[in-house]
Amino acid sequence: MIRSMTAFARKDTRGDWGTLTCEIRTVNHRYLEPSFRLPEAFRELENRFREELRKKGLKRGKVDISMRLQSAEQGEQSFEINETVAKAVNEAANHINRMLDNPAHINSLDILRWPGVLSVPEQDYSAARHAAADLFAETVTELVQVREREGERLRPLFEDRLSTMANLVVDVRARLPELLAAQEKSLRERFEKAKVDLDPERVAQEMVMLAQKSDVAEELDRLEAHISEVTDTLKGNDAIGRRLDFLMQELNREANTLSSKSFDAGVTRAAVDLKVLIEQMREQVQNIE
Repeated sequence: MIRSMTAFARKDTRGDWGTLTCEIRTVNHRYLEPSFRLPEAFRELENRFREELRKKGLKRGKVDISMRLQSAEQGEQSFEINETVAKAVNEAANHINRMLDNPAHINSLDILRWPGVLSVPEQDYSAARHAAADLFAETVTELVQVREREGERLRPLFEDRLSTMANLVVDVRARLPELLAAQEKSLRERFEKAKVDLDPERVAQEMVMLAQKSDVAEELDRLEAHISEVTDTLKGNDAIGRRLDFLMQELNREANTLSSKSFDAGVTRAAVDLKVLIEQMREQVQNIE
């Protein structure tokens, strides 16, 4: 299956604790590289989230995960006052004031600023953390589905170009006997024009050398083999991007060799067309997992 490395997924959930939003963006990358922006209360879930990515089958891509929590208690902030500490601070201040000739007045804000007098009750995020784990799993599932849909949209592009490449290889192979015969005729005409006595053995030697220099059958065989391998790879269920990238390099190598050995304008055009098609596929392969 073809999976794109470029995708986006977003999910929301609500509870008594508030509203939670999870967004995941992915772009192409050589390896799997997740980065997290999580509320401080959810930091302990990061390792669990990493494992969830692997469990869902993500193998490659730069993954940007953002999670936001809007607490239901926002705007209703409460405080706890330690009256024992406050009374002790007040008594100590009054005791010092009685010792001074010109005592300064102590107000309530002064007492509240004293460490331990005022505190914010710690919120219980256990239910929100449980919801965050479920929400993340759902978002990753949607992300994988988006990556698969985006990847499958590329299948016709590959199939069309592979078919065109296969036809080009067949056409070049079918023309080889005709091209070699034309080369032999051209060679004989050059000999005759130069008024060289045609030695059958010399002509045979020249034709052997010419055939060796212009023999592209091996390149055509390898092109056909690589085209077949790409077709089979596209049917696989694992991450296929790296293998496809390697096959694109091999296809391009054979197309270059075919071009360098070409002794006919038609073969040269076929080699150029092959390289164009390979480059078009290679650009898309960079975005496949």
